[in-house]
Amino acid sequence: MRARHAVRLVFAAKRAWYRLRYRRLTLGRDVEIRGRLRLRRGVRVSIGDRTRLNKLVRFAGPGEVRVGADCLLNATWIGTWTSVTVGDRCLLSDCELLDNDFHNLAPEQRHAPPSPATRAPIVLEDNVWVGAHALVLKGVRVGRDSVVGAATVVRTDVPPRVVVVGNPQQTVKKFHD
Repeated sequence: MRARHAVRLVFAAKRAWYRLRYRRLTLGRDVEIRGRLRLRRGVRVSIGDRTRLNKLVRFAGPGEVRVGADCLLNATWIGTWTSVTVGDRCLLSDCELLDNDFHNLAPEQRHAPPSPATRAPIVLEDNVWVGAHALVLKGVRVGRDSVVGAATVVRTDVPPRVVVVGNPQQTVKKFHD
């Protein structure tokens, strides 16, 4: 009983410290920061109740990130110029979510500031699992209850209740009701 109370106090202290350090960070009730957080370049981050963050979880860019309740982020990196939305009960394992290309594609524009065409929001619906070293690119919606396999590059929308793997992603399993 004492150990549990001590652990709660440690998590409460970490939440308080990160709220002071990052003014653009909103933490829900009972968020467990088991590792470290890093926010860069003005990103606004909202993390839902009872979400757990392991290892180093990084957020960067001038956009907004919303993480739902009861999620697990494990060594995740989210780069956003627009928005990244993660639903409730999602598992993100050592992966990257990038809602932008960081640079223009055309050779004559590569050194110019990124244009609006270089970015589009990302949405992970509820209960999505993104495996280690996966890369979710701009403009993608991953459907509810889906799995993105390890090292998968997600370039287009993923329907609900499927498993996708590979580069480019391919659907390899469908969960039937």
